[in-house]
Amino acid sequence: MLPGIDEGLWVHAILMVELVAQAGTTAHLLLSRRDVSSTVGWAALVILAPILGLTLYWLLGINRITRKAHRLRPETSAASDHAELVGERRAHRALQSEYPNLARLGHLGDALTGLPLVAGNRVEPLVDGDRAYPRMLEAIDQARKTVGLSTYIFDNDAAGALFADALERAHRRGVSVRVLIDGVGQRYSRPPMPRVLRRRGIPTQAFLVALLPVKSQYLNLRNHRKILVVDGRIGFTGGLNIREGCLLASRPRHPIRDLHLRVEGPVVRFLVEAFALDWTFTTGERLGGDLWYPVLEPIGATLARGVPDGPDEDFDIIRRMILGALTTARWRVRIVSPYFLPDQALITALNVTALRGVEVQVLMPERNNLKLVQWAAQAQADQLLEAGCRIWRSPPPFDHTKLMLVDDAWCFLGSANWDPRSLRLNFEYNLECYDRYLARRFHALLDARIAASRELGIDELVGRPLPLKLRDGFARLFSPYL
Repeated sequence: MLPGIDEGLWVHAILMVELVAQAGTTAHLLLSRRDVSSTVGWAALVILAPILGLTLYWLLGINRITRKAHRLRPETSAASDHAELVGERRAHRALQSEYPNLARLGHLGDALTGLPLVAGNRVEPLVDGDRAYPRMLEAIDQARKTVGLSTYIFDNDAAGALFADALERAHRRGVSVRVLIDGVGQRYSRPPMPRVLRRRGIPTQAFLVALLPVKSQYLNLRNHRKILVVDGRIGFTGGLNIREGCLLASRPRHPIRDLHLRVEGPVVRFLVEAFALDWTFTTGERLGGDLWYPVLEPIGATLARGVPDGPDEDFDIIRRMILGALTTARWRVRIVSPYFLPDQALITALNVTALRGVEVQVLMPERNNLKLVQWAAQAQADQLLEAGCRIWRSPPPFDHTKLMLVDDAWCFLGSANWDPRSLRLNFEYNLECYDRYLARRFHALLDARIAASRELGIDELVGRPLPLKLRDGFARLFSPYL
């Protein structure tokens, strides 16, 4: 304290600064485009706990992503642009003739994403890392021109070493390799893989390195996408991170079930574009031309579209796609999500879907790796069960799959969970597919998992001891931030 200045003046000055900061932050909240519950929650925290609230809001509560996607679009080739247009026309003809009940859902995807539905794709499900990793490594080893890899977690472990070796081999034989790892996801192991890969000469960057030196999935604006594209012709996407826990055959300490896709055909172009956009945003380097965007001929029967989502121009796309799919469903909706925390609008949509006679089934883990999420999910499960939705809990290993099926043809799979973090804050990537044969394969997979799971009944929830109900109800208060 400076000599000669009354202590009371200091107190008044500090209080005045605090009031001005609170007023300015509240004004910022009121002018920002966020939902009412989030606004009220942040405002209450800022007013009731000023120091904590102001610090958390200005550190974590603001979306500082100001990128304009159209400014970062890579320069594609004229031939690939023409092929995309032809594929789009074929897809909408096929949608109208083969899936007339889903045609309006296809038009919704057009309007939300600005990306076309394209025909002629081959989509192959790969269950767990035991099946997916060998196919991914094989593709990298066969790469001749380009490899782009984006992932949330790339652990420095046995699985990570397999990919690091394959990427280094590709780099040494002259393939243009680019690797993007999330700034928080890189901290799940030591030393972080960006450092390891750069030492091997592989161009690698971390996406939005976090301000705080911690590994927390609760830090905002993470790149949660999982994309591998090879020579612009073969793509992989889904829920798989790169870590040894996904290799179930090796009996890891913390086993993780998951689902990934191997993709060929015109839709691979959009996986490349999503990766290239994130790479350009992070590094400034544009990836374009025939090396990254070759002409892709039809190779299968699946109609498909890439669906990017993030806190930028793609905001809220996946959530609105889900809402549109629920209104389209005629007899069955099936959902698998490790973190199932739908907001009130999604809960209402699920309930209305069930009340109009559509079977709604949800599969979530019996034991979640995030206890707060599990408790919050239990606190709101009764709202779904009372409307006729059915919930199953899958036994270990922890099921990290993110999948939604509507009726007998529409499949929605990728990196996005059914929680506010995925649907509001993270950069995510899903694949939308129209294919009865593919849907049958996914339904068979779910049939087997549900058969091995335990159905949750309303009596079980009502019969919980009061302390557990209070714990779960308290956890649910944090659901907008989980």
